Amino acid sequence: MYQDSVRKKKESLISNLMGVHSLVVAFSGGVDSSFLLAIAQDILKERVIAATARSAIHSHSEIEYAIQFASQRRIRHIVFESGEMNNPEFLSNGPDRCYHCKRQLAETLFAIAEKEGLSHVAHGANVDDLSDYRPGLAAARETGIISPLTDSGLTKAEIRYLSKGMGLENWDMPAMACLATRIPYGSRVTEEKLQMADEAEGFLFELGFKQVRVRHHGTVARIEVGIDEFENLMEDHNRSAIVAKFRGIGFLHVATDLEGYISGKLNRDLEKQTAI
Repeated sequence: MYQDSVRKKKESLISNLMGVHSLVVAFSGGVDSSFLLAIAQDILKERVIAATARSAIHSHSEIEYAIQFASQRRIRHIVFESGEMNNPEFLSNGPDRCYHCKRQLAETLFAIAEKEGLSHVAHGANVDDLSDYRPGLAAARETGIISPLTDSGLTKAEIRYLSKGMGLENWDMPAMACLATRIPYGSRVTEEKLQMADEAEGFLFELGFKQVRVRHHGTVARIEVGIDEFENLMEDHNRSAIVAKFRGIGFLHVATDLEGYISGKLNRDLEKQTAI
């Protein structure tokens, strides 16, 4: 039954993309945009281009993977410098931070589409994204970016399932998000904070952890990993290595979030303010 439901959603996605003359895919290298790009290439062939933003808010490893993915599939790939770090409304890190980032990103993506003579711009939002606070989705709708995965009703789990069946090697890649999500709302976004979070998370990945977030709370690093990875985190050799590394990065204190990794956890601050 599950397979039938997912198959129908994939057929819907294919049908939707067949109605698109040509496409720029906003490509982060994550599971969702990789799946969308692979399907779009099957249908549109040379009429699809991948476009990847490069800036301090994106992990170097993500960008490198995006370049590798597109190159292996011979998909034309444009990597461009995004300008959100020059946007005061983004840097102030208010609740609408993602909205301003997405609006600015959309301008560049549509400029690429116009220059290349392509008709549409798409991003890899899925149905699960609709259940969280995502002001960037509103900006995408307002600017005309299409969401083929959402329109087809595909969830993250279903995208992973289909990606695995297609042989996409990143089907089980951990969920990714821009590094600005590591900084609590109201705390100004700076390159130093972003680099600290990126380096700290990179070290945890090197140690073998699968799902990782390091939240930047001033002098405190708050580590989120999957519940099933807690024991590994508390192993003496790992714990001491993590503390030493994080202190070297610039954190004075290293804390573990006992609740584990949960996507969008910093949005709870907004829910509390709304309740008040």
